[in-house]
Amino acid sequence: MKTNTKTIIIVLSTLTIGLLLGWLIFGGTGDNTKYENQVENQEVGEETIWTCSMHPQIRQNEPGDCPICGMDLIPLEDDQHDDVDPMAISMSATAIQLANIQTAVVGAMDHVKEVRLNGKIQEDERLVFSQSSHVPGRIENLMVNFTGDYVNKGQVIASVYSPDLVTAQEELYEAQKVKDTQPQLFNAAKEKLKTWKLTDDQINRMLKSGSTTTSFDIQADVSGYVIQKNVNPGDYVQRGEPIYEIADLSRVWVLFDVYESDIGWIKKGDKVEYTVASLPGETFTGTISFLDPIINPMTRVAKARIATTNPGLKLKPEMFVSGIVQAQLQKTSDAMVVPKTAVMWTGQRSVVYIKSISDQGLNFKMREVTLGPALGESYVIAEGLAIGEEIAINGTFSIDAAAQLAGKPSMMNPEGGPTMTGHDHGGTGMSSAGESSAPVQSLTETTPAAFKAQLTKVYNEYLDMKNAFVETDAKKVANEAKDVIKSLKAVDMALLKGDAHMMWMGQLETLNSTINAISKSNDIEKQRQEFVQFNLAFYKSVKMFGLENVTAYYQYCPMANNDKGAYWLSETEAIRNPYFGDAMLSCGETKETIK
Repeated sequence: MKTNTKTIIIVLSTLTIGLLLGWLIFGGTGDNTKYENQVENQEVGEETIWTCSMHPQIRQNEPGDCPICGMDLIPLEDDQHDDVDPMAISMSATAIQLANIQTAVVGAMDHVKEVRLNGKIQEDERLVFSQSSHVPGRIENLMVNFTGDYVNKGQVIASVYSPDLVTAQEELYEAQKVKDTQPQLFNAAKEKLKTWKLTDDQINRMLKSGSTTTSFDIQADVSGYVIQKNVNPGDYVQRGEPIYEIADLSRVWVLFDVYESDIGWIKKGDKVEYTVASLPGETFTGTISFLDPIINPMTRVAKARIATTNPGLKLKPEMFVSGIVQAQLQKTSDAMVVPKTAVMWTGQRSVVYIKSISDQGLNFKMREVTLGPALGESYVIAEGLAIGEEIAINGTFSIDAAAQLAGKPSMMNPEGGPTMTGHDHGGTGMSSAGESSAPVQSLTETTPAAFKAQLTKVYNEYLDMKNAFVETDAKKVANEAKDVIKSLKAVDMALLKGDAHMMWMGQLETLNSTINAISKSNDIEKQRQEFVQFNLAFYKSVKMFGLENVTAYYQYCPMANNDKGAYWLSETEAIRNPYFGDAMLSCGETKETIK
């Protein structure tokens, strides 16, 4: 009985130890497998998405090159952090560097604007006189018979035959006979002659001679230059009718045109430095003594006047002058001023991007601002910013594009939310040829003719560069690219308004960056890589705005750009491949004819 009990205890103990060992071995293994599965599932759920720093609409599950610009794709960083403003867009340091985003701290400064004025030298109106005839009659002789002649006060300048004067002299002689008995009649006859500006000496000479004078001399009332001659010998004039306009040019006025947009900057007492086109090397300084209170309804300008002495008569009426005023608004002495590149303008709203830093990196958040006056290359910010805030002053379009694609508030979508980009199904949104599958919006009907003409000049310079690519001449390509740069700089973007302006700016960033890279390189293959991107942006510009009396051929080679395909514009339908030159000159096809 004792032996059986002992045996049972040993068996039970052994069984218990075996079960415990089995649980430790197999049970632990099962849990580890479950944990590994969870980790694997988590890694699959957090699979990295790859994007392009310059084209954030690109989304791929694997690393590689951007199908638009060929740049290396970078990981799309998760910006869904609890401590990051959900309305802000996060950007990696790499993306900021590649997009050339620059920032600056907003500070207070005197908002002084350099206002350029144009005008003319004019006579001082206070020193311009009308020399008139004091008696009616016929002009017998003009002693001063051309404009610009100088006359002295009291100089005889004309003679007039006047029947009325002859009659008045006869009345004087008759009154002289009875002056002892009727002195009032004699005095009245003399006074009548004086009203015609005859002097006492002239009247006394008449009385001594006793003969009637038929011709009366007109004397200059003032000294100065004859600026206008109104009569010729033989003309009949009425009493008080002007014969000459005489101006004293020892003092003159400098009259500047002040445009309506600059009226708020100009005030009486401002100092102006000005130069005269006909007096090179000389600079004059004056103070505005008068500003027109009324704007000319035809020219939309007001006149700002400077009165100045004219030693040596160097300043002559009708000379052109150019002046500069360091103008300052009268309301406040300082204000927040930001570069124009920091402000994105839609025609109704103006926005900037505010930079902030968190544990997760850099963030940018859109903010609407109210613009004050423009200061050349800067704006005064009336509302919306505070001193000490840091804003993006370059690369704002890249930030805005990233914000749109991330569904954050942006210039065109201030409320945020999903944005239709044409890339919503996980693809790149590019056709096999490498061009955007979305149609290009045409603005040719509303594009000003002047802008089309300027864009056509860019196209003509582009053709010279394209043909240099055909010749595979890197040095010639670089030189022709410099001409393209000049023509691009000559394009007046102010001709475009609203969305058209923004669409041109969106293409211009790519055009400038690629053409500058082409002009600075002597490696034909590197130049061709930049040429690929330039063509895509230039094609969109041509389609958007149109050219002037031009038929262009949009052509494509599937083997160019490392077999990814590339486009170019040509003036002829015949294929002359700029990516291969003589090696494969006729490789390609015309995809579109643009008229």
